[in-house]
Amino acid sequence: MRLFAPLCCLAAVSPVLGQFGNNGAPFPNVTYRTGVSPNPAVLLGAQSNQISPPRYPSPWGSGEGEWADAYVKAREFVGQLTLEEKVNLTTGTGWQLESRVGQTGSVPRLGFRALCLQDSPVGVRYTDFVSLFPAGVNVAATWDRDLAYARGEAMGFENRDKGINVLLGPVAGPLGRSPEGGRNWEGFSPDPYLTGQLFATSIQGIQSTGVQACAKHFIAQEQEHFRQTPEARAYGFNITEPGSSNIDDQTLHELYVWPFADAVKAGVASVMCSYNLVNQSAACQNSYLLNQVLKNELGFQGYVMSDWQATLGGVSSVLAGLDMTMAGDIVFDDGISYFGPNLTIAVLNGTVPQWRLDDMAVRIVAAWYFVEGDTKVTKDPNFQSWTFDTFGSTHFHVGPQWGTELVNKHVDVRREHGALIRKIGAESTVLLKNNGALPLTGKERLTGVFGEDAGSNPLGPNGCRNHNCDTGTLIVGWGSGQAQAPYQVSPDTALQNEVVSHYGSYESITNNSAITQIAALARRTNDVAGVCIVFANADSGEGFVNIENNFGDRKNLTLWQGADAMIGNVTKNCNNTVLVIHSVGAVEIEAYKQHPNITAILWAGLPGEQSGNAIADVLYGRVNPSAKLPFTIGKARSDYGTDVLYTPNQPVPQFNFQEGVFVDYRAFDHRNLTPTYEFGFGLSYTNFTYSDLTITKLEAAAYTPTTGSAEPAPTYGSVDKDPSAHLFPANLTRIPLFIYPYLNSTNLSTAYNAAGYGDSTFISEGALDGSSFAHTPSSGSSGGNAGLWDPLYKVCVSIANTGAVAGAEVAQLYISHGGQYDPVRVLKGFEKVFLGVGEKKQIEFVVRRRDVANWDTEA
Repeated sequence: MRLFAPLCCLAAVSPVLGQFGNNGAPFPNVTYRTGVSPNPAVLLGAQSNQISPPRYPSPWGSGEGEWADAYVKAREFVGQLTLEEKVNLTTGTGWQLESRVGQTGSVPRLGFRALCLQDSPVGVRYTDFVSLFPAGVNVAATWDRDLAYARGEAMGFENRDKGINVLLGPVAGPLGRSPEGGRNWEGFSPDPYLTGQLFATSIQGIQSTGVQACAKHFIAQEQEHFRQTPEARAYGFNITEPGSSNIDDQTLHELYVWPFADAVKAGVASVMCSYNLVNQSAACQNSYLLNQVLKNELGFQGYVMSDWQATLGGVSSVLAGLDMTMAGDIVFDDGISYFGPNLTIAVLNGTVPQWRLDDMAVRIVAAWYFVEGDTKVTKDPNFQSWTFDTFGSTHFHVGPQWGTELVNKHVDVRREHGALIRKIGAESTVLLKNNGALPLTGKERLTGVFGEDAGSNPLGPNGCRNHNCDTGTLIVGWGSGQAQAPYQVSPDTALQNEVVSHYGSYESITNNSAITQIAALARRTNDVAGVCIVFANADSGEGFVNIENNFGDRKNLTLWQGADAMIGNVTKNCNNTVLVIHSVGAVEIEAYKQHPNITAILWAGLPGEQSGNAIADVLYGRVNPSAKLPFTIGKARSDYGTDVLYTPNQPVPQFNFQEGVFVDYRAFDHRNLTPTYEFGFGLSYTNFTYSDLTITKLEAAAYTPTTGSAEPAPTYGSVDKDPSAHLFPANLTRIPLFIYPYLNSTNLSTAYNAAGYGDSTFISEGALDGSSFAHTPSSGSSGGNAGLWDPLYKVCVSIANTGAVAGAEVAQLYISHGGQYDPVRVLKGFEKVFLGVGEKKQIEFVVRRRDVANWDTEA
């Protein structure tokens, strides 16, 4: 249930058509006219070709608060390093040249092994004997912080036991401004509060194991189209640079930065910057985002890494706040890096000051100490990402001539995580409609199951690399956000087991084209008063995969696999049809909500390896559904007010976020549109009543803006300025294309080996100045000004279970800021409580200062 508390109580144009396919016409923008924010500042700050303001120098880490001990150790360690060793920490060794998707250089003489970085936010990618966890969007549907933590912890253990130092997740970008966005499912919800809460607890769970979490993707990469120039050109789009997300400062802070503030407050070790431009500046060299917002305002003490091939410059990226480049090479396997030897050169010629390199190294090492990676992650990596063979090339891309070895030990790291996966799968299944059809008994006269999505992929659960197909039941999207499945319990398998355990009658058809057979089974099931269960799905993923012209992003919000025709065939013949949807997000199902023969609808999302068992638990009542939608299901795609840009509107595509903060349910409220199912909606097999609502104002100190400036940037150790001291060691066997920190010439211009050496005109004023930097008013260590986190109000309410079944309820607190340009309501609290039959409990929400504040662009 929603609790709506106006802030006053807490504190005495014409429509246009959407895009079709990937051709963009007739709507070559990303905000519908009726979805545009009424705030003139939003429109002014979301213009094509607007420029991101420069902010320098890059703030050096203070090592304050809970980071203090880690910084003491890191500073001592970095003080012992040579120039090359410091550079080694910041630079990936190159794509497919080591065993993991990302690997830094090492410091062997001090016992610091290379940092191993690995996808994904749902499990360990590119290896066997690991678990495939439910997607982030499913965790959001549980509205359960404890389950988010448990999932993060379990993934942390599996990464640790595979020898991984950095788990590349969780995800809060994309946030999900458009439901068609290809990677929305990797994250949690288009609501920043819900995302921030589950983002933070996921990070804490991961890092409790000694594995670093990497919060990604920072920031405003809200679509896959035009995220990378070569990728877009391969699809026939002639762009010159990645697309630019043009966004005003208030929207940036209130919507997209919000969950990253929660991540920094939770102590996240690293943040990954994204592929896109933001206000015409690449996210990985955007000084306003990295220097000002992340490192100054939020007081981030960890390190910033690039997404793979997202580094678009060397000195410019370093001075703008980038600390680590991945995978190291500029283009996969070109043997060239913007960092590596070029960073060595930059320090020697003064275009990167020593203090900046030292800060990069300290941040990276401090993150390692902060999560106790030095004592908790003790196992060497025991797998190779590029083959499942037991023996293979040591450096995969360059072949066996450079060495072979045991590359995969096939270590089983799953423990008993399948039980947690099943639990999350069931508790994330949203019951949208129930006309008394559910729960089932397992003793129905005949259970007829229909749909390709009910069955298994005939090629096997991992038959499509990167899960880049939609064959059989959908348990995860495609791209780098997926992982290998150790098995796949299909709905067909689980439901058959359920019915057969009662010696009942069960038949299934998992070919959507079997029109005659489907009609016959549905009709026979209806004639004996049985139940028809139909399964349908909708898929999406990362932009490097194209499935039926869905270039990562979905080209519509309809069901896949020809499911609509199959559903129509079943419902025409069966008047007790239960619809189960596995999808990456919203789909258009208004007609099914209204259909008299569809007696129940469930959204099951992307539940991972235990998919069938999880849905069986809900259908047969072992689990009373408590999940709530983490997004809105609208009647039509235009109702959301936002969309994907499918065709370039200029050589550098421009995504003008003119809707401002009005995304998802905020947009529906703003435009007074009734959705099919609203954000936060979900039914139960029982009933709950609310009573005794109270609001208490708490004592809190007055908010004090931060003032002052930082002490001068420290340096650790010294740098030998003689280029001859930094040449390749004579006894080093050089692996082709491997990224090393060494020089190949004592002449720095020759070593640079590109035009423009010596040109420093691109360096912004103040970028090299290590004397100090001013603290912004909202700044503070690890999460920003401490006053923003002060509790101001306590809201209490009692909830009683008045039904006949024990179950859990998710109470949701919404507030209204009451301003002229504010949303009608915004989520600012939720609590999940389990209640036995007749039981009553009081729950409490704490409302913090940041929850009731607006971002002041003038302060």
